[in-house]
Amino acid sequence: MDLLGHVNNVTYVDYLQEARVDMMRVHPPVSGGEELADGVVVVRHEVVYVSPLVFRPAPVTIEVWVTEVRAATFTLAYEVFDVTPEGRTVYLRARSVLTPYVFAGEHPRRLKESEREVLRRFLEPDVAPLPPAVPIEAPVGASYDYECAVRFSDVDVYRHVNNVKYFEYYQEARIAMITALGQGAGLGGGAGGGTGVVVAQVDVDYRAPIFFRERPYVVETWVSKVGGSSFVVDGHIRDEDTVLSRARVVMVAVDPVSQRPQTLGDAQRAALLGSSVDG
Repeated sequence: MDLLGHVNNVTYVDYLQEARVDMMRVHPPVSGGEELADGVVVVRHEVVYVSPLVFRPAPVTIEVWVTEVRAATFTLAYEVFDVTPEGRTVYLRARSVLTPYVFAGEHPRRLKESEREVLRRFLEPDVAPLPPAVPIEAPVGASYDYECAVRFSDVDVYRHVNNVKYFEYYQEARIAMITALGQGAGLGGGAGGGTGVVVAQVDVDYRAPIFFRERPYVVETWVSKVGGSSFVVDGHIRDEDTVLSRARVVMVAVDPVSQRPQTLGDAQRAALLGSSVDG
């Protein structure tokens, strides 16, 4: 849960991973796609948070389907929702690009025909194809370097940091940046007062694997755009000069009581647009 009592944005991505593995491992319509359950890596996530989900004993439903099958990648779409007598309540929509991967040699591979047949059984072509990766340029103004240590529990059986953990790393860096930028401006407040901020959309591109090691990686974040009640945080994860991942996050300022969008004040806009931040 976050400060506003919502399911945290990172947790949704964990839900998507569980649903994806369940679809491929437990419910494949034909045999031949067993390696697609866990022998893949995520190339890109595009996640849109539609409405907040709060803690409750009842489960939530996740629908997963295939929107595109290419030579070496496939795209999945997801919807997290409830169906009630009043209608369908959607909490999240997302898409992921994945590729089969040879972990012994650390390289992607082409899809086998048997795997393509499994994927075609779930195929529902998307009317809006996944857009190309957003080009994230180096920051022009102030940026914040956050040293992120990889925890042993972050690593999967193939020695890679799990794709969900990237969202967590970007979240840690973003919170540290907003805490520094928002001092005196009331950004990031929870139910106790001030202005809260929620995540509206996260796009993450995975460029190279991150491995467990003692030396931390650097997550660099910066504010690239400020609107009336929203702002955009760009960032990347670096190993010295090598960029391992890129992300773009849309944040919305909200009133912590009504949980409705709230216009950013002059002090908040000034903090986001121009303050120099020491990491």
